[in-house]
Amino acid sequence: MPIYEFYCQPCNTVFNFYSKRIDTTTTPNCPRCGGPDLQRQVSMFATIGKASEEDDQFAGLDENRMEQALESLMRESEGINEDDPRQMAGLMRKFSEKTGINLGENMEEAIARMERGEDPEQIEQEMGELFEGDDFSFDAMKKRALARSERPRHDETLYDLHPE
Repeated sequence: MPIYEFYCQPCNTVFNFYSKRIDTTTTPNCPRCGGPDLQRQVSMFATIGKASEEDDQFAGLDENRMEQALESLMRESEGINEDDPRQMAGLMRKFSEKTGINLGENMEEAIARMERGEDPEQIEQEMGELFEGDDFSFDAMKKRALARSERPRHDETLYDLHPE
């Protein structure tokens, strides 16, 4: 009997469904929230031995440490002068270092310019189109960090793909 995996984004959960026959077209509703938009996953085949941590992009992630780093940075952000580009750049640099999030070449260039004391509005004017609507506010970066750190849960229940 084939077993298919489906991911529900709102629930952030992977569900397993068994079928009495091969079925590559049926998409069930989410067993938890009832949502119809499950995404079929490529299932891993059983292997002997332990999977390499290199294969897991979240291996070694310490969610408690991530949350503590974000809380620390939030407290620190309350005391900075938003008109001082060096302080803003320092906070963004700390955010990247503490969370391990790569902000990308364009943002790194913007931060380096702010560290030199250049006017953020001038930087945005010159580089704005390179960011194309990306929100680099501290709150937006925190949300992205938390989203990246949250691994999908795996529901251990085996659901029937074709309930009768």
